Amino acid sequence: MVDGTGGGARAIMIPQGARALMIPQGARALMIQGTGSDVGKSLIVAALARAYTRRGLRVRPFKPQNMSNNAAVTPDGGEIGRAQALQARACGVAPSVDMNPVLLKPQTDLGAQLVLRGRVLGNAGAASYQRRKGELLPAVLESFHRLRADCDLVVVEGAGSPAETNLRAGDIANMGFARAAGVPVVLAGDIDRGGVIASLVGTHRVLDADDRAQIRGFLINKFRGDVRLFDKGVEEIEARTRWPCFGVLPHQAAAARLPAEDGMDLARWTRQEGARRMPGGAVRIAVPMLSRIANFDDLDPLRLEPGVTVEMVPPGRPLPGDAHGVILPGSKATLADLAFFRAQGWDIDLAGHVRRGGWVLGLCGGYQMLGRSVADPDGIEGPPGTAAGLGYLDVETVLAPAKTLRAVTGRDAATGAALTGYEMHLGVTRGPDRARPLLFLDGVDGQGAGQAAGGQAGEGAVSLDGRVAGTYVHGLFGHDAQRAAWLARWNAAPGLGSYDGTVEAALDELAEAAERHLDLDALWAISR
Repeated sequence: MVDGTGGGARAIMIPQGARALMIPQGARALMIQGTGSDVGKSLIVAALARAYTRRGLRVRPFKPQNMSNNAAVTPDGGEIGRAQALQARACGVAPSVDMNPVLLKPQTDLGAQLVLRGRVLGNAGAASYQRRKGELLPAVLESFHRLRADCDLVVVEGAGSPAETNLRAGDIANMGFARAAGVPVVLAGDIDRGGVIASLVGTHRVLDADDRAQIRGFLINKFRGDVRLFDKGVEEIEARTRWPCFGVLPHQAAAARLPAEDGMDLARWTRQEGARRMPGGAVRIAVPMLSRIANFDDLDPLRLEPGVTVEMVPPGRPLPGDAHGVILPGSKATLADLAFFRAQGWDIDLAGHVRRGGWVLGLCGGYQMLGRSVADPDGIEGPPGTAAGLGYLDVETVLAPAKTLRAVTGRDAATGAALTGYEMHLGVTRGPDRARPLLFLDGVDGQGAGQAAGGQAGEGAVSLDGRVAGTYVHGLFGHDAQRAAWLARWNAAPGLGSYDGTVEAALDELAEAAERHLDLDALWAISR
């Protein structure tokens, strides 16, 4: 496969000759597909995973192909979509690369980084990927069967919609996978967006007979109000499709307390937060919405703190002048987003913010942007080149093909607060400000940064005046002690309590809703 996006093109060799394993006996599987994107497939899978786990089953999540720039590092040293990591948590197991064997991480409108079983293969142009995606099916099936060999039930999540029949040839995400693996499908429709009868009946109409036969029934998601008011709607869908209904799920407020999966979550979050006013005395944090923003689930724990307002600033709007701080988030394409940042005039806004004494934190790609320069000599993100950074940290970054993927533990260099997190980045950052690290990590090469007693290596950088800092570590605010230390810096009191406890409680709420409103016995009966 060859990238068709222009600069930085390189060949990608898809493994050939991989064989699908024989389907093991015993382990059951069920697939949730949707009538479109953002109908709630990920949360439905998480709800089912937790519900069946609570019933005593060994459950595993699986998504053949995901497209998201929010990813998680797995204990086996790879990366998968954030949603599959959450679903693994719902099952009470550690995430693995087999749970999401194909991950596409968009870098441009026409291309994405292709990750196979947790490892980067290269950049895939959209057109070339569509022509060659079928070659990944053996690897996808192998991962699926490995999961099946060690559990009672695999709950599979589709991508997009099977109604996108223009993408059916070589499909590995929906019906192509379901039929190859022999997995029954339940189709989910989102009533909140309207037109759910047409979307379900229309999907039935456009599918060919064999794909249609793979679907065993449907469910309705995100219903608001009295479910009985939709009884006739269910009857009409059943009459037109001959598919049974497995239930109508009400809109779940608990979903807002779970980590963000991708850009759809970001858009919804922005709409919801846009109407909020900052409470008196609250800390206001501005976050520019970069064009290739990545791993913005870093911000979820802060967003849930009652004393903090996280304001996502869309393109075309200035960074608010009264913000206490600015967080530059991760990016899938640092050089492109650096240019995008300047094109919005945010560099001017940031300069004013710093002059007024505001603090700035850069996370991963945002950290790279805060330095003096970012170089891409190998053309990893596009045409080879170097760009001047924003210049608030005396460091320089050189992008390199080798990707750093690892879980980390350590402490805050200033406060000593404990931390857990992970690194997921391309490139090496060096420079004088690294002598003032933001963090000290256990068992990590500090690459010339400051060292702490006990063998901990310095990570990140802090400006001379202490107002600007950057780090490659994701997940900082999810650690309660670390988040409390940051809140203390900002003269805000923590009010969330345990973030892990919040996520666990939300998963339990989803499971309880599934038990009440879906026919789990019938779903188990059709799984095979």
